[in-house]
Amino acid sequence: MGASLLAGPADACRLALVLAMDVSSSVDATEDTLQRQGLAAALIAPDVQAAFFISPDPVAILIFEWSGRYNQADLTDWRLIETPADLNALAGTIAGSRRSHNDFPTAMGYALGHAATQLARAPDCTTQTIDISGDGENNDGFGPEQAYAAFPMDAVTVNGLVINAGEFEAETQLISFYRDHVIKGPGAFLEIANGFLDFEDAMRRKLIRELSAMILGQTPQTAPPKG
Repeated sequence: MGASLLAGPADACRLALVLAMDVSSSVDATEDTLQRQGLAAALIAPDVQAAFFISPDPVAILIFEWSGRYNQADLTDWRLIETPADLNALAGTIAGSRRSHNDFPTAMGYALGHAATQLARAPDCTTQTIDISGDGENNDGFGPEQAYAAFPMDAVTVNGLVINAGEFEAETQLISFYRDHVIKGPGAFLEIANGFLDFEDAMRRKLIRELSAMILGQTPQTAPPKG
């Protein structure tokens, strides 16, 4: 998984970013591959690379996959992205990763708790963001709001990426679930992928927005529902 990262001074790191990828039982093998390869491709897209290096202060990143209550698996430890080579190595790790579980439900509250625990040992960055994607509502254990009450997340921004939303009534409801119960914090927003084939482009858009908004002096607005 690559070397872990020791914390540095706050002014040396502008953002600690956790990426959380859904591998619950509703995600089949083809869809999982589209997510994994899509995230790897999005990380090294030219406009995403430009957003990573828009400031001399680097970004620290950790990526994990999640499903059931006790099924969170880190794909990387904390890595400081200081050069394009760092980003290419990160993308290579994700592209070559293997799914840890495929038969557990959607325990989003537990996933957010895991993300908060990882942020507690993150480099000392100026801001902290969790980027959680998924194709279903929480259906196992406590939900996002209970996670936010139980873990120290007052200063954390949580952005969401809804997959497949808008094509069916249940998926339209998923937009509302993410908007009303998942996203939180300063400038939090929701991105929507129109199916797993659109995951790469949606992730690319989301990363650009997360990485560049504060640098450009912009405050992201919550995305309106689609569909």
